Amino acid sequence: MTQPEQRVTAGMIVIGDEILSGRTKDVNIGAVADFCTDLGIDLTEVRIVSDDMEAIVEAVNTLRARYTYVFTTGGIGPTHDDITADAIARAFGVALPINAQARAMLEARWQQTGTEVNEARLRMARIPEGADLIVNSVSAAPGFRMGNVHVMAGVPVIMRAMLEALAPTLQGGKKVMSVTVKAAVGEGTVGGPLGALQEQYPDVKMGSYPQMGQTRVMTELVLRSSDPVRLEEAAGKVREMVSEAHRKAGIAPPDDAY
Repeated sequence: MTQPEQRVTAGMIVIGDEILSGRTKDVNIGAVADFCTDLGIDLTEVRIVSDDMEAIVEAVNTLRARYTYVFTTGGIGPTHDDITADAIARAFGVALPINAQARAMLEARWQQTGTEVNEARLRMARIPEGADLIVNSVSAAPGFRMGNVHVMAGVPVIMRAMLEALAPTLQGGKKVMSVTVKAAVGEGTVGGPLGALQEQYPDVKMGSYPQMGQTRVMTELVLRSSDPVRLEEAAGKVREMVSEAHRKAGIAPPDDAY
């Protein structure tokens, strides 16, 4: 008998005062969400925390016990407020020495660029004892994996490169598929019937998203499931419901409704 595929989950921690103050606009959440979806991993929770040791440690320990994987972004640079590595080491109760392999990677890049080796830059070679490195093909300074926690840079292009390096090491779950049904009526019209259908199909996630800036009222109903048969069955019911809503309102459906 074939065993059902286990659900693979993830949590994400975005670290940095600059995110919370609004000075920097986060784009990494969307990139990680897309990455997880492509691998069949359910990104279930995202936290944004300040550059505070206790806040980072608490978030890491909570999420690593709750999810299959945890991804963190930010706080592994060369400055005094880059304390993510310190926090991960504290969360796992291990030392934070200069890692010989990380130092070699950095010094090779610095030699190419004529960059001076100093104490601040060597902070980026501090890796919690027992962690594995995550290759950084952009600027050499590595991230690292400690248990199920994957620690990455906050700079978006570097973070995405680290995700690509991580992909082969992660176990995905079932691929989640989606169907979009467009309705030329407002959420208030379809909300009740959609809720009733959600109860009939608890294994198919149903969402309602009003579309602003259109020439007519428009609502997109998005259905997601890892079961293609159940997804199509539920989508059929939603299409019927939307058709009935259009009929009652006396309006024509969008050309690309289904």
